[in-house]
Amino acid sequence: MNLETEHILKVLFAFLAGALLGIEREYRSKPAGFRTMILIAVGSCLFSMLSITFEANADRIASNIVTGIGFIGAGVIFKEGLNVRGITSAATIWMAAAIGMCIGFGHYILAAIVVVLVLATLIVLTRLEEVLDNLHQLKQYIIRFKSKSYSVDELESEMKKMNIYFVRYKLNKQDDEIVAYYKIESGQTGHDTLNRFLISNEHIAAFEV
Repeated sequence: MNLETEHILKVLFAFLAGALLGIEREYRSKPAGFRTMILIAVGSCLFSMLSITFEANADRIASNIVTGIGFIGAGVIFKEGLNVRGITSAATIWMAAAIGMCIGFGHYILAAIVVVLVLATLIVLTRLEEVLDNLHQLKQYIIRFKSKSYSVDELESEMKKMNIYFVRYKLNKQDDEIVAYYKIESGQTGHDTLNRFLISNEHIAAFEV
């Protein structure tokens, strides 16, 4: 096999690996999807192949891929209330770069095994994660009610009856409204019960989760 043919096969293998990861991310409508994963895997593969051609400081280009990919990964992470979104997508970007480098350095079997493991993590273990989320979730609630017709004590008494663990970390009064901020830990069933209570309670003016 001549050198040029091997280079082409490496790029095609990196393309395939990135496409497999990208399809999973695209299917779940994540910010780093099909095209992004392909470009990261192929780009990392190319940089790794180029680094091999340098006799002195051959690892310089390859080592900087790890640093550079961090900036792309950081771009898909954002905070939403108490939750941080995009960490899995950032980690997948990191893995796509690692797989691309692995292919670029000629470790094809290792790259194939890692692709399978990453896909298994993203597809199979997601189901397990969903089960665990149903058992325990921490959410932030902002609840508004009229101060003359309802009280914090009444609200918290109801939550205790539902066996919901809560921490009130902030309390405001705006005109004749009380705004209570809570961190609430419960399973999905507990959150659903609380939501139904807040919706049906005529004293609750509004709430956000």
